[in-house]
This record gives sequence, C-alpha cells and structure tokens, in this order.
Amino acid sequence: MTVQLYARDVGSGTPLVLLHAFPLSSAMWLAQREGLASRFRVITPDLRGFGGSVLGDGEPSIDAMADDVARMFRTLGVQRAVVGGLSMGGYVAMALCRRHPDLVLGLVLAATRATADAGPVREARLRQAERLESDGTTAVLVDEVLPGLIGPTTLRLRALVYGRVRGLVQATPPLAAAWAQRAMAGRAEAFETLRNLRVPALVMIGDEDALATEDEARAMSEALPNAELLVIPRAGHLCAVEQPDLFNQAVAEFAAALARTSR
Repeated sequence: MTVQLYARDVGSGTPLVLLHAFPLSSAMWLAQREGLASRFRVITPDLRGFGGSVLGDGEPSIDAMADDVARMFRTLGVQRAVVGGLSMGGYVAMALCRRHPDLVLGLVLAATRATADAGPVREARLRQAERLESDGTTAVLVDEVLPGLIGPTTLRLRALVYGRVRGLVQATPPLAAAWAQRAMAGRAEAFETLRNLRVPALVMIGDEDALATEDEARAMSEALPNAELLVIPRAGHLCAVEQPDLFNQAVAEFAAALARTSR
C-alpha cells in the first residue's frame, strides 16, 4: 500500500521540509511554521502513522519512511528542498539523502545520530513496541520516553512546553509508535551517507540532551564534507521546541545562504 503523507504547507520561497521526532507529529513544528514561513515555504509532513498520515501495511523501515517523503515532494511539486530532521526525523532525512540525493538542497540534523542502535537501546525499542501493541495505549511512552525528550531547564522554567510535549506523546497512535520503534531498531548506520553528501549541512544538539550527545553530533559534523555544528544552550532533546527562536535563527541563516548560492 502506498502511503500519502499529510503535510502542513505554509509560506513561499525556498522549500524547507522538516521531519518530526518520535513519538510526536508535525504539530511539534508550530513555532517553525510561524517563525519561518515569512521567508521560506515550510512543509511539515506527518510521518506514516502519525498525525494525519495513515500507517499502511509495509514492513517497518526508515527507508520506507524516506520513500514516503520523496513521494510527497513529487505530489507537492517540490524539486529540491532544504531537509531538516530532529531525532527520528534525522534518521529519515539521512535515508532520504542516501535514496533520493537529488531532492536535497541542504541538510539540517538536530538531536540525532548516525550510528545504529547499540544492543540495549535496540532491545528497549522492541520491548516498548511489544508493550504498545499489547497495551493499546501510550503508557510506556509516557513512562519511558517522555522524561528524556526535554531538558531540566525546560522542566523548571517552561511548564507549558512540557505540557504540550506530554499531550503530543499521549496523542500518538500506539500501533504507529510500535511500527516506528521497530523501524528505528532495524536501521543501519549512516556515516557513509554523510561522507558522500554533496550539499552543505547544519548539525544541532541541545546542551542538555540526554538521548543524543554532543560527541555524536560532532562525529556527524566531522563525517560531513561541508558542515557546521551548533550547540543550543538550555535545551534538551527537542531543541526546536524548547529553544525555537535560536533554532529558527540558525535554520533561517543556513537556508538563506543556500538559497543565494543555488540561484
């Protein structure tokens, strides 16, 4: 079954495609749509099974998610875009670079990693997938995933942000979350893809990120032929949600420079 992704599509100018984190939806990019649509065409799809997109019946695979995004490009008439992904969205963005490199004008990787899952992480994903399927609720995500999504500064000072993220996690369809966990558990490492990338890249990491590390972000930026690394202060894993102004400013400068050189 071919999955057509639901996408929010606002603004005009150089296309900027943003791929959301697990276990959220394109709703997480609200501040990016509001802050960047005056300068760019901001496209934020719901990856398969999340938000307004159906899950379909394919085998769990990050590559399948990347192919969904490539199909969305064609549906929306987008030839090339600056592609950004946060966490799971970063895995999909890297797979898109490997499978459909002609679509990518520039790459933004936030709070993600190019390594495959180590054994314990992979086992935790598969255990959570089984719980999601057997429970039919998001309880395991609220208990085990939510605490790592935002940093201590956000917990202390940005209660509304925490509440919003918790609500998005609770709204996740359990079967979609299980499918995505299996897809992430099965993914390969992506360093060869990064080394072969022919377009500029921006790598971002929150300085309070408990799930991805600054060392992992630096390893990606060093593997990329043309990349800059930005550490976002007082932000955990969801740096785009926790520090939207800093995130937006960095993405806008990166995308604007690309737009100038690609004319």
